[in-house]
Amino acid sequence: MIYIVEDDSSIRELEQYALQSNGYDARGCEDAASFWAAVRETRPELVILDVMLPDEDGYQILGRLRETAATRTVPVIMVTAKTSEIDVVKGLDHGADDYLCKPFGIMEFLSRVRASLRRAAPEERPNVLSFHEILLDNARHSVTVNNQPVELTYKEYSLLRLLLENTNLVVTRETILQVVWGTDISVESRTVDMHIRTLRKKLGDAGRYIGTIRKVGYKLADDEEAGDE
Repeated sequence: MIYIVEDDSSIRELEQYALQSNGYDARGCEDAASFWAAVRETRPELVILDVMLPDEDGYQILGRLRETAATRTVPVIMVTAKTSEIDVVKGLDHGADDYLCKPFGIMEFLSRVRASLRRAAPEERPNVLSFHEILLDNARHSVTVNNQPVELTYKEYSLLRLLLENTNLVVTRETILQVVWGTDISVESRTVDMHIRTLRKKLGDAGRYIGTIRKVGYKLADDEEAGDE
C-alpha cells in the first residue's frame, strides 16, 4: 500500500489516480491523524508525504516513522513547494529517500515512485558488519566502538553501513549520494564531506579508518591504506 499524505485534495486525488492507473494500491490521507490511523491498519510500502499539513508537518511525521521499528525502513518521498537547497537538505537529513518540488509532472512522479520501491526491495544483507573495533548491528540499528555505544543520525548510520559493506574499496561521492540520500537531485558534495567529518568525530579514534581519496570519495581501510584530508 502506498499512502499519499496531502491536504490539497486535487493533488492528492491526481497522485492517487496516477498510482492506481499504473497498478499500485494507493490510499489518500488529508492529514496526519488519518495517516496514522491507516498505518495502524496496514504497514505502508511507500509514503508520499507533503511537508505542509494542518496538524503535524511532514518533518514530524517523517521523524516518527524513522523512530518506529516497524516503519523505520519504509521509503518516503517528500513533496513540497519549497525549492531552496536548505529545505531539500533538511528533508533528506530527516531521513527522506527522495524529494519532489511542486509543480511536477506525473511521469517524473511515477518514475521516482518506481525508483524508491526498487531501492527498498528486500535483499540479502548481513545484519552485523564490523571492521576492527567498529561494530554495526542492523537488526538492533546500533553502532558500537570497543563495545561502547555510538549515537548516530539516520544519515550517518546509513553512511557508515555503506562504508562497512565496501571495506578496502573506494566509495565515490556520487555513490554515497545515490545510496545514502537516495536521490539524484543536486545535493552538493560538501554535504557528504560534512557528514564524513561528523562521523569520524563520533567514532573517536576509529574514525581514522575512514580515508579520503582526493577528488573521488572515501574508503574504510587500515590506517596505512586510508589517506586523510
